[in-house]
Amino acid sequence: MRSRRRILDSLESVYRDAFRKAEEGGDAEGMARLDFDYQREQLRMEVLLDLRELLLPKEEESEGETSLLDRAEALRRIARLR
Repeated sequence: MRSRRRILDSLESVYRDAFRKAEEGGDAEGMARLDFDYQREQLRMEVLLDLRELLLPKEEESEGETSLLDRAEALRRIARLR
C-alpha cells in the first residue's frame, strides 16, 4: 500500500507540472484555477487517507481488536461532527 506521504507528493507533482506549464504560457486564470483545484483535491485526499487509516487494522490491536462495526460507528461519529 502506498504511504500517505507518497500519495500526497504524487498529487503535488502533478499539479506543480500543470502549474508550471500554465505559468510558462502566461495563463493567469489557469494558474489560479489550478491553485484552487490543488487545495481542494489535497483536502479530499487527506480525508480519504484518514478514512483508510481508520478502517485498517492496527498492529497493536491483538487482544482487544476493533471490529469493522466499531470502525463504522467511529466513521459515523466523525461524519456527524460539523
